[in-house]
Amino acid sequence: MSEINSSNFKKEHGDLAPDLVGVTELTSPYFFVPPSGDTASRPEDCEPGTLRFNTDHGSLEIFRGKTIGWEQIQRREGQYLGGGTGSNTGVGVRAVISVGQRNPTPYNTDIDFITISTLGDAQDFGNAGVSRDKLGSGSDRTRGLFIGGEGVTDTIEFITFASTGNATDFGNIGHGGQMRFCAGCSSSTRTIFGGGYTGPAAYNTLEYVTTQSTGNGVDYGDLLEQTNAPAACSSSTRGIFAGGTTHNYSANKNTIQFFTMSSTGNTTDFGDLTQAKSKLSGASNSTRGLFFGGDAPSSVNDIDFITIATTGDATDFGDLITARGRPCAAASSTRGITEGGTPGTNSIEFVEIATTGNAVDFGDGNGSGNSGAAACSNGHGGL
Repeated sequence: MSEINSSNFKKEHGDLAPDLVGVTELTSPYFFVPPSGDTASRPEDCEPGTLRFNTDHGSLEIFRGKTIGWEQIQRREGQYLGGGTGSNTGVGVRAVISVGQRNPTPYNTDIDFITISTLGDAQDFGNAGVSRDKLGSGSDRTRGLFIGGEGVTDTIEFITFASTGNATDFGNIGHGGQMRFCAGCSSSTRTIFGGGYTGPAAYNTLEYVTTQSTGNGVDYGDLLEQTNAPAACSSSTRGIFAGGTTHNYSANKNTIQFFTMSSTGNTTDFGDLTQAKSKLSGASNSTRGLFFGGDAPSSVNDIDFITIATTGDATDFGDLITARGRPCAAASSTRGITEGGTPGTNSIEFVEIATTGNAVDFGDGNGSGNSGAAACSNGHGGL
């Protein structure tokens, strides 16, 4: 390998640097300045591994491929969590699961966790302050929220990803009613939740909280219609709700709808799922949203996906190993996982989000089969 000693490279004409062909090693006691530009000027078709400085974000970013797109390079305090048994012998993005109903207990307080980048069984994290199932969730990089559910009235609780321990009271659902089968999604600042049902009616309401604060839910806007048991996921800019049913489960929906995370207002139609279903679960990285399982009307093994930045109908991604209704789901930037569900399974499955294909075995939950659980992570696509 040849060496060139120089403090400055310029082409003969213009300000562009010359092309360096072959294996080139750059060593300097000073610095290296990569190309820079705002988000709107990102190249759309370049080689995976292309590096640039994003002037909007103030950080380096790398192009990871056409199906993934650009991703910021930054140290995330939560990305090195792990250090336990089962899947937690490795480190990476952590998913925390409030297990809901665990056979034969109707409502449960167990909270488990896994490290998404590794494989293995879940481990005990702590306990919820109240027993419940059919709950929703949301999270930022340090804190996870568990919202509503059956067995409680209007409770929101939170956990801290970097520790293990019991959940702490956050506040209450704003309208004061119990939300069974609600769904939630988050940006780096907000958690937005809604849908579900109480008694003889399903909700069309959305509420939000500031994830790093404590307090009660505040009105955000409305879903397109009353929707029980939908799924939700998000990018940093858009929140997605998909599927659902009526309060009495008599008519499943195939509707996908979206809203802008930083604003307030009603949802807008996005497209349709591959089939009408409810009691499904959602997870996402910054580009793709995935929807796992559900009831249509009995448990299915479908996985659907969407590109969050666009609108349009969902596309078939692949199949789960086990058909499951009422599962939970979470994601890192590369993997989506789903756990539990009816009929009473405790298995965990995963997919690589950038590809399509069938799910693969990840490990097992920390105990007997569960359903109606909720999961969140500190590395999903909304952050």
